[in-house]
Amino acid sequence: MTPALAAVTAVFPLLPDPDQAREWAERELNDPAYRAAEPTIIDRASQAVASFIRDLLTPSDGADWGPPALIVLAILLAGGVIVALLIWGRPRRVVRAGPAARALFDGDDVRSADELRREATEAAARGSWDTAIVLRFRALARGLFERGLVDPPPGATARAFARAAGAALPAFAVSMDTAAASFDDVRYLRRPGTAEGYRAIAELDDATIRARALTDGAVAAP
Repeated sequence: MTPALAAVTAVFPLLPDPDQAREWAERELNDPAYRAAEPTIIDRASQAVASFIRDLLTPSDGADWGPPALIVLAILLAGGVIVALLIWGRPRRVVRAGPAARALFDGDDVRSADELRREATEAAARGSWDTAIVLRFRALARGLFERGLVDPPPGATARAFARAAGAALPAFAVSMDTAAASFDDVRYLRRPGTAEGYRAIAELDDATIRARALTDGAVAAP
C-alpha cells in the first residue's frame, strides 16, 4: 500500500481497499435485480428488426426510395404474419351461443325441444294424453325459439305464442292456433286430452322442423 493510500485509510478507516472494492462491485452486479433489468432475447431481436427497418427506410444518401422500400416493408410484414400463424395458429372463431333457455307458458320448464319431444313420446306411449299434449306443445314452442323464428316475451300465453308463430310462419298459422287451444283445454280447463289432439300437435311440430324458412319471412312446406 502506498503512503498516500495508507494516509487516506488512516483518515477513513471504513474505505475498502481495491481488492475488497472490486469484490463488492462484483457481488452487487450479481444481484438478480440487475439481471432482470437486462434486455431479453426477444427484446434484442425486436430492437434489431426495428433498427433494420429504420435503416432500410432511411437511405444514407438522403434519396427517397419510394415504392421499392414500401414493397420490401410489405414483404417483411407478410412474412411476420406467416411466422406468427405458424407459431400460434389461426385465431379461434368466436362461437355464438344460442338463445338462453326461457320458461314458457307460466312454467319453469327450460328443457330443450328434443328433451320435451322425447318425454312427450313416452307419455303418449303410456296413453297419458294430457301430459303428452302439454309436453309436445312446449316442444313445438321451444323448437321455434331455439331456431330463432319466434322470440316470445317472458310470460307470454300459448295463444300469444301461436299468434307470433303464425306471423313468422304463415303456412302454419291456423294449425298453431288450434294447437294452442288444445294446450289451454288440457292445461287450464282440465279437459281430457285425446290421441287425436296429441297427433295433431306432433304432426305440426314435425312439419315446422321440416319447413324451410324463405328469405321473405314466409315458410315453404316440405
